[in-house]
Amino acid sequence: MTHFFTADTHFADDPVRRFFSRPFASTEAMDAAMIVRSSVVRADDDLWIIGDFAACETKAGRMAAQAAFAALPGRKHLVRGNHDPDWLTRTLPWASVHDLVEIGIRERRFVLCHYPLVTWNGARAGAVQLFGHVHTHWRGAEGQVNVGVDQWDFTPVSADQAELEALMLPPSRLHKVAEGAGSTSE
Repeated sequence: MTHFFTADTHFADDPVRRFFSRPFASTEAMDAAMIVRSSVVRADDDLWIIGDFAACETKAGRMAAQAAFAALPGRKHLVRGNHDPDWLTRTLPWASVHDLVEIGIRERRFVLCHYPLVTWNGARAGAVQLFGHVHTHWRGAEGQVNVGVDQWDFTPVSADQAELEALMLPPSRLHKVAEGAGSTSE
């Protein structure tokens, strides 16, 4: 069993597709591409969606969300984002739903939150924070990785990929500010 992470899929969300210039001619093409690219996830893997799963404001959007959920492989967990309404969390058969969650994979702790954090539990002890929400080209900073689809060619990221990326990214100025303010996060 492997853990995979993604964020900001925004299935059936045409305004997001257009506003962020996603390279698809339609939401149907975007949705289909993300489903095809999710084939890296096997049926016995865990797929963590770190917020903003789908546009669910209309009946058509809810139907598209249900179809995308059914088409994605693996056990699906949701870490709620700002575009995940109660309907989405109550109706779809998620393996789990969280606002923020910590998981251990081998010897590494991962802190999952839709939003990038200045500091998090275990930040100074090697815990990796995974987030979405930021659709721009900001990949993250040392110890924290933007797993949003816009950063990863619309493909879920493995824990190994995320961990390697967290080690390679440059330090954040904000981490130094948090340390100077007496942050005690370990």
